[in-house]
Amino acid sequence: MDKPLTDLRALLRTGLSRSLVSLAIKVATAGLTYGMYVLLSRSMGAEEYGLFAFGLSLATVLAILASLGQQTAILRYWPEETGRGDMAKAEAALGAGSALTVAAGLAIGLGVVLVSVGGELLGFGPTAHLAAAATLILPMALAEYWSSALRAQGSVWIALTPRDILWRLATPVAVLVLATAGVALLGWQALLLTAIVLAAALVLQAWAARRRTMSLKTDFVAVPGYWRERGRASRWFLVGTLIDSAALNLDIVFVGLLLGPVEAGLYFNAFRTAGLLTLFMYAITLVVAPMLARHYHAGEILKAQAVTTLCAWAGFVFSLAVFALFVVFGGPILALFGDHAEAAYWVLILLSVGLLFDAATGPARIVLMMTGHERAYVGLFGAIMVAGLLVAIAVIPFYGILGAAMVNAGARAVAQIAISVFAIRRIGLDPSLFGILAILRLRGEASAPLPPAR
Repeated sequence: MDKPLTDLRALLRTGLSRSLVSLAIKVATAGLTYGMYVLLSRSMGAEEYGLFAFGLSLATVLAILASLGQQTAILRYWPEETGRGDMAKAEAALGAGSALTVAAGLAIGLGVVLVSVGGELLGFGPTAHLAAAATLILPMALAEYWSSALRAQGSVWIALTPRDILWRLATPVAVLVLATAGVALLGWQALLLTAIVLAAALVLQAWAARRRTMSLKTDFVAVPGYWRERGRASRWFLVGTLIDSAALNLDIVFVGLLLGPVEAGLYFNAFRTAGLLTLFMYAITLVVAPMLARHYHAGEILKAQAVTTLCAWAGFVFSLAVFALFVVFGGPILALFGDHAEAAYWVLILLSVGLLFDAATGPARIVLMMTGHERAYVGLFGAIMVAGLLVAIAVIPFYGILGAAMVNAGARAVAQIAISVFAIRRIGLDPSLFGILAILRLRGEASAPLPPAR
């Protein structure tokens, strides 16, 4: 039997089996998250729910900023250094990344609290939701980093279960208990509750990781040396992940600022619903990223292309099925948030079209990030999405949430195509559905006889 083909099949089986575990967790996560949003929307009222949505979106963006790109860096550096047999350097990278995340999370959270207090003293209206959002920044940043660190070490269950299952199960249960007792949460109270429950989930994650002898250490001493060597790349990782998060959250912030909390709540519901479309793509990417980094940096291009193509096809088939579901049942799905939420049906469809392009172009972002082309990712994706956000600011006052959705979908489609073309031409990996043709080409080259010696 052809050994390279056997190795390739084994690699794909491993990637797919781990991805299915990741998908199972993410499906449960989506259901629990959706349930939490539905309960909050129905128990809080449109305005308070809008303040919650605004605060959560702001905290998500700022948590990505607080991560300083380390959640992406560790996915690349841990497999890269352990592949070379340098465990000391891998451990130093992990500890320094955690230290940077903690320091930045505390600093940014304190800054938001000061802004909230200043706004209250100057009479700028209710700002309690800003202070509550600040308490979410460090836990969200640390949860993202720890998840990446544990996935880089080969764990899926411990990496994802505490944050994605326990947090999202405990929060809606707490909301339901309070609602049954007749307690309707205000926006800031709902944000504070989510922060407390997430912190508890992180404590459980640290305990589980320690039992499995997996590292989640925080090492401030390692920061200077790590930053001297990896600081430049980390800055690009930061900008890249920040832009990616901004593309998913800043629309909601702009809608809240320009139109009001009710519209922000409607757009938030439509965006979070549309996000279900890329659920499998996101789940499989969590597994593929360290595999891609390991094989690419080892010079195993065929294997790197294989896991990339697996990610693209599995994610796209799932996304297409969900898109069809939204077209037929999008209105009733949104109505779960309340009858008024059905008004965002066409917003849901437009956002889904943009995310369908995302799925068709596969893990293009991860390909650039894991192969050392993070700067190119920032330049291409960032420029297009930032331009889209600027256009959205101009469009939202005139065309409302429908205009915001149109701009977001168009910008996302153009950006994904651009970075996919870059990956094909400059890296030699095709992250899109057409990557299957690249596999056939690479297999043919690998099996071709060597030219005769002269």
